[in-house]
Amino acid sequence: MNEYTITVFTEHQTGLLSRVVAIFTRRHINVESLTTSQSSMPGIHRFTIVVNVTEDMVKKLVAQLEKQVDVVKAFYYEREEIVYQEIALYKVPTSVFMNNNRVERLIRAHNARVLEIEQEYIVIEKTGQEHETEALLAELKEIGIYEFVRSGRIAVVRPMEQLSKYLQSLRVAEEG
Repeated sequence: MNEYTITVFTEHQTGLLSRVVAIFTRRHINVESLTTSQSSMPGIHRFTIVVNVTEDMVKKLVAQLEKQVDVVKAFYYEREEIVYQEIALYKVPTSVFMNNNRVERLIRAHNARVLEIEQEYIVIEKTGQEHETEALLAELKEIGIYEFVRSGRIAVVRPMEQLSKYLQSLRVAEEG
């Protein structure tokens, strides 16, 4: 089992998310992370999905995803092939922040930043990889934390975007 990041480029259609998730559900594959957003191309949306499966299984998943009517193209990548980050938000009691400078030192040590200061709580933001956001969480749990949330993975491919190359190859094939 390896960790793979799958990118799926789609038209922006209602109900597509449930169809994409159903492909993983039917195969009893747990989705570790799922993020959707617009892509760099107008009218095309991007799903970024992280799974732990075999290479054979990820190839089958990508092939099944591409059979969906509104899917333009899907790709899969190993960790070395992508640049990725996550964002985490932590809500801590203002009292633990004000009574000592430990939280302030933690924020600096983890390259985090304060987003909001309220009378009852402070919101801290940390951008990084999962092990980095988890490390800050572990330390904040020791002194008190109200809430924690982490986004799914966002990633760009180290080689040039494959969707552009794929669409260019389709144009060449149509013209030829």
